[in-house]
Amino acid sequence: MTPRRKTRLWLALAVLAGLGLTLALVLYALRANIDLFYTPGEILYGKGDTQTKPEPRQRLRVGGMVLPGSVKRDSQSLKVSFRLYDARGMVDVDYDGILPDLFREGQGVVAQGVLGENHRIEAHEVLAKHDENYTPPEVKAAMEKNHTRAPQAYKDVRP
Repeated sequence: MTPRRKTRLWLALAVLAGLGLTLALVLYALRANIDLFYTPGEILYGKGDTQTKPEPRQRLRVGGMVLPGSVKRDSQSLKVSFRLYDARGMVDVDYDGILPDLFREGQGVVAQGVLGENHRIEAHEVLAKHDENYTPPEVKAAMEKNHTRAPQAYKDVRP
């Protein structure tokens, strides 16, 4: 092999290694920043046929209906806690911030945050459902599938 061919071979190998490293870093960054959508029932009992549940400290989005009578506001700060329910279960959400104008009991919302202990969501953002705005198909399907009136049993029982 001539010195010129060796140089070309090493250059090609260096370019391929650089591309592989770049691809690995991009995939790692995307995996670390992904927020998967769950309903309260999927958080409690698992998602799909495999019944996979989200792990504690996992970033996620949870969509459901705000349980009437569950909204508790701290009088000294902007902290709010409320419960989200669907046909299969209920989870608690803690949020520190200003809620959207459309937020109310019995309304569909999506909370983005981190799954804490005892299926408690530590939300960093709360989005209220608005009929005139676009809703992603997976969120709309999950909300329609799981929307029921607030069961009386949920008002007094925690998961």
